[in-house]
Amino acid sequence: MSGKGKLIKWSLIVVGGVIVSIVLFGVWFMSLFPDLPESAAAIKATSPSELTYLTQDVIPHRGKILAVVTSTAVMGNSDKATGYELTELARAYYVFQANGFEVDVASPLGGTPPVVIDGDDMTALDYAFLNDPLAQAKMAETIAMKNVDADAYEAIYFVGGKGAMFDFPEDIYIQSIVQGFYESGKVVGAVCHGPAALVNVTLTNGTPLLANQTVSGFTNREELLLIPDAAEIFPFLLQDKLTEKGAVFNEGFIYLNRVSRNGNLITGQNPWSTWAVAEQMIEQMGFTPKRRAITSEENTIAILEVYETDGYRKAKAAIDERCAADVTSVDRKLLAMHSIVAAMQFEMVKAINLIRLLSYSNGYL
Repeated sequence: MSGKGKLIKWSLIVVGGVIVSIVLFGVWFMSLFPDLPESAAAIKATSPSELTYLTQDVIPHRGKILAVVTSTAVMGNSDKATGYELTELARAYYVFQANGFEVDVASPLGGTPPVVIDGDDMTALDYAFLNDPLAQAKMAETIAMKNVDADAYEAIYFVGGKGAMFDFPEDIYIQSIVQGFYESGKVVGAVCHGPAALVNVTLTNGTPLLANQTVSGFTNREELLLIPDAAEIFPFLLQDKLTEKGAVFNEGFIYLNRVSRNGNLITGQNPWSTWAVAEQMIEQMGFTPKRRAITSEENTIAILEVYETDGYRKAKAAIDERCAADVTSVDRKLLAMHSIVAAMQFEMVKAINLIRLLSYSNGYL
């Protein structure tokens, strides 16, 4: 065999070996997700009446909160669909409701807003929102911002979703209601891309609302990892714009919970900050948030935060602590997602350690 022939032969062997290794790794990786007893169909069929968080120890009516979602369905001049993030609305909606507040929903244009539903992130509570006749009636006919009666609400909450980057900043009705709420001491909350509603708000003394405020929102790292050309698609990157307007940007670990609270202004970094933003809004209004079961997603985010701050051994101990009480308390898909995110950032040691944690958590099943 000629030298060229041997080179081709060994090249084919190497390529074949790589392909086989990738396939075997894929098979092994998928084996880390054993079927759990809870039926996916049952979760999707969840109704609000099945949520003990809502039905037990009902708190009397305390007032109303306005949630605001985007009306934008396409990201700028791209062909990328967008809308509000359902999980960022549904979870806050039920936190507010469980704590005695009726929730109305508004949007810049009113009517039925576009929605983003990520099946991998959906929980029973999120499906309950889709199966909630009252909530869905409100979503079918959201209030146009120009028609909002600001005096009817105790707080306002801006839901994320990339569409918010396009219609929240320039909406004069949003600017007006935020200014009024903030200056009167009413609570203003926002999560993920929701803080885009704050970037052009000016107080009556002429200073930007964001000047010298510590805030959180979707970070440049989070944005550019998933959409490398985000700077060309969006009118701005949220972290850059918040900083440009004078804010002190409080950045947490990538895709983990981070909340900033400055008196009656409460902002969260990403979808995993939704629970904390909503409950801190309740606290800021003077109430102790109603106790609820901590979700497997929240437990997993906490474990990942332990890994980031204290390393692998402490994260492993955190799994022991949670799984000893409930084997389903870890969201294994979320752990896997973070291992993939680490690999995408070429943090291979971290990626391997998170896969090790995923495999370790399966020992409790």
